[in-house]
Amino acid sequence: MATITKKELVNGIAEKTGQTKVVTKEIIQMFLDEIINELGRGNRLEFREFGVFEIKERAARKAQNPRTLEKVDVPAKRVVKFKVGRLMKERVCVDDETPMPEPSPLERGA
Repeated sequence: MATITKKELVNGIAEKTGQTKVVTKEIIQMFLDEIINELGRGNRLEFREFGVFEIKERAARKAQNPRTLEKVDVPAKRVVKFKVGRLMKERVCVDDETPMPEPSPLERGA
């Protein structure tokens, strides 16, 4: 399994769209910044077929330090949750027996 960086995504998208890497990087960064801004405002983001980003509140709780066994208070906090959409689930969340579906011509860059 490989780790794909933003730079590699930018290169691939720039190549498929014919845009420059600079323009592509700016658009991707604006997109990511907007996701962060909207989540920061408490909004839910829904991308059909891809998934849903939303903020959930975690209640305060008591926990235990595994080394010292000391009880500690863990404060309430907001966390980002992501729920996988249908298309991503079909492409990514498959068992080892199920073959991966072939990408569409658009996804192949044809």
